[in-house]
Amino acid sequence: MTETYTRDEVAKHNTEDSVWFIVDAKVYDVTDFLDAHPGGEAVLRQVAGQDATSAFYNLHRHEVLSKYDDLQIGTIKGEKPSVITPQPGDLSTVPYAEPLWLTPVFKSPYYNESHRRLQKAARIFNDEIMTPYAQEREADGKYIEQHFIETLSKKGILHMRLGPGKHLHGVDLLDGAVKGEEFDYFHDLIMAQEGVRANARGFQDGTLAGMVIGLPCIMNFMKDEKRRKTIMDDCFSGKKKICLAITEAFAGSDVAGIRCTATKTPDGKHYIVNGTKKWITNGVFCDYFVTGVKTDKGLSVLLIERGEGVETKPIKTSYSPSAGTTYITYDNVKVPVENLLGEENKGIYVILSNFNHERWTMCAASVRQSRYIVEECLKWAHQRIVFGKRLIDQPVIRFKLAKMIALVESHQAWLEQITNSMCQMPYSEQSKHLGGPIALLKMSVTRAAHEIADESIQIWGGRGLTQTGMGKNIEMFNRTYKFDAILGGSEEVLADLGVRQAMAKMPKGAKL
Repeated sequence: MTETYTRDEVAKHNTEDSVWFIVDAKVYDVTDFLDAHPGGEAVLRQVAGQDATSAFYNLHRHEVLSKYDDLQIGTIKGEKPSVITPQPGDLSTVPYAEPLWLTPVFKSPYYNESHRRLQKAARIFNDEIMTPYAQEREADGKYIEQHFIETLSKKGILHMRLGPGKHLHGVDLLDGAVKGEEFDYFHDLIMAQEGVRANARGFQDGTLAGMVIGLPCIMNFMKDEKRRKTIMDDCFSGKKKICLAITEAFAGSDVAGIRCTATKTPDGKHYIVNGTKKWITNGVFCDYFVTGVKTDKGLSVLLIERGEGVETKPIKTSYSPSAGTTYITYDNVKVPVENLLGEENKGIYVILSNFNHERWTMCAASVRQSRYIVEECLKWAHQRIVFGKRLIDQPVIRFKLAKMIALVESHQAWLEQITNSMCQMPYSEQSKHLGGPIALLKMSVTRAAHEIADESIQIWGGRGLTQTGMGKNIEMFNRTYKFDAILGGSEEVLADLGVRQAMAKMPKGAKL
């Protein structure tokens, strides 16, 4: 746009036949747009010939301007736009909008150059590819399309979501951003946190969250090596989908209370499975179901393939149907005994084995989403004018922001400390020592999210309850943060687990 105008020239266009205004040193001619303006003609006429920057940002997000580039006719002579337009991969310059290790002032002993390369590559991928697609699916509720799953596979994102391990060796991870052999839990943490910045909670689970918690059971407990490799290859390539089917209407966090049964046939070659599962993520479109069943003397885990007797129905929840949340019915399903994972009647060990990583991943995601809400609130408080003042000029608002920032930073620090411990321990030691700390972290993280969601609504008011417009991200967080407080173990159950593990290690001789 090469045309320049003085403010006096713009001021003359406030007539019935010509309506111009200024937003951030850019001149817009909305004369032919008056009837099409979603907010009505009167709103635009109120700022005709004026600098409407404050009025615009009191009502709209910056991204709205990009939709109407064709209305811009020039700029103000001698002035330059001052509002930051983030580019793909950019770090936010808003205080506390990024983890401290990504800021130029603060340093961290945990991250090296490979972590920074991965973060940059992940941020660009998510800004350019993930977020636009995520917002579409979150809005229309459609399941993730095969071409997108194949993109995630090609970039190594599906592989990275399962954490460090041999499954990453030789895999191209985001076009060589990091080698699979050097991938550690801090790389894992980066992928978990960058992956949720799209702020599309249903889509987030729809991108094969079921694989994250279901496939490790195959990787670690399937006895048939050839079959194990085939299933892994099919799932990592995106050709087949897998989920973890444990929860029932009668048994959520109470895993031992499941009622779905598996009875051996007289010849001992098959199990006959009957029962139901509920709230199973991705189950609607899955090919494999890692299923908790009640056998003759305890709990067992079977791999059940979609086929005769397996029926799935979608469940409508608070977030997008793109997650594929499911009610499953098993009606006399015939399952080969070779599909037993681990040992019969000892399935609890199969189920518990992946809980730590699942819960840790949820902590990483929830902290990052909370941080995004802090950024949104800081921006809004600086641009929203109420009673002639910015919100940020009100002490009560600053106190709310202080609490939110403190909750995010403290939990990020706790998360990183546990992540460092994970890097120093073999998997067996993690299972032995970190179950309690991770359980307490998850309980505390989701309690923090509760406080942040509540305070953000008070800061945003009615806009924070609206699924479109200025407060759409606040509304999304307020509507969906509770998923992390329930999935993977409820707050109450995890709090009790953490304390019980502490009790088990309490020295008998410790007295006041």
